[in-house]
Amino acid sequence: MDDRFRLRTLLVERSVRLGDFTLASGARSNYYVDARRTTMSAEGQFLVGKVAWAMLGQHVPGITHVGGLTMGADPVAYAIAHRSWLEGRPVDAFSVRKQAKEHGMGQRIEGGLPDYARCLVVEDSMTTGGSALQAIEAVRAHGATVAAVLTVVDREEGARTVLEAEKIPVIALFSGRELLEAARESDQSSSLSGITRHK
Repeated sequence: MDDRFRLRTLLVERSVRLGDFTLASGARSNYYVDARRTTMSAEGQFLVGKVAWAMLGQHVPGITHVGGLTMGADPVAYAIAHRSWLEGRPVDAFSVRKQAKEHGMGQRIEGGLPDYARCLVVEDSMTTGGSALQAIEAVRAHGATVAAVLTVVDREEGARTVLEAEKIPVIALFSGRELLEAARESDQSSSLSGITRHK
């Protein structure tokens, strides 16, 4: 089983739920993805780092830093940073607070992001792209460059269009449609195996 397929399986097992949900955007959906249940797991950390790093090598060379809006982006950024060290090409992580601290140095970006950084902004799941845009604005205000956005799951509900309008390429490890189809197949297989066992 290759790493991407195993990561998809883990997302379906741990993160995808079928039903009737209201998303943060207010939209209704017949599925929900709580990606943190995967990205914060030990195996998920390993797989996200490995799969994302392979995709970065193909699409966005020369990244120096990786991060995004806390807290959904944090485990994704840390997984990639860890993988980069193992690959001998260190990329440091950072976190963007929703608002600047009211004490200490009053920082909004944590992790020592230099203004010369070439950044990859990450997300665990994207719908409208609002969280990614907040992170992008903070990074740019800091003086650093945003080279691309990477998300574990793109629900394909407008985020890519919004970000590409800002001239920022988007890399998605999975589409919401792919995970929904895989979850339905898994659900159907489970139901069929239950029928077989009870015959």
